[in-house]
Amino acid sequence: MAELISTLTCPHCGHQSVETMPEDACQFFYDCKGCGAVLRPNPGDCCVYCSYGTVPCPPVQDGNGCCA
Repeated sequence: MAELISTLTCPHCGHQSVETMPEDACQFFYDCKGCGAVLRPNPGDCCVYCSYGTVPCPPVQDGNGCCA
C-alpha cells in the first residue's frame, strides 16, 4: 500500500506543509500556505508531490508510472 502523507516544500519561500496525497489522481497545482505561490510540477514530473514532496505520488510508489 502506498504512503499517502508527504511534506511539500515551496521552492520560493521554503515553507513546508504536511499534506495527504490523493490515491487516484495527480495534483497539478498547489497554493503555498507560506507565500501564496502556485506550485506546478517540474518538467518531466506528473504532480507537485513528485516535484516538491518528500514522498512521490501513489501511482509512482506502486510502480505504475506517473499517474498512468
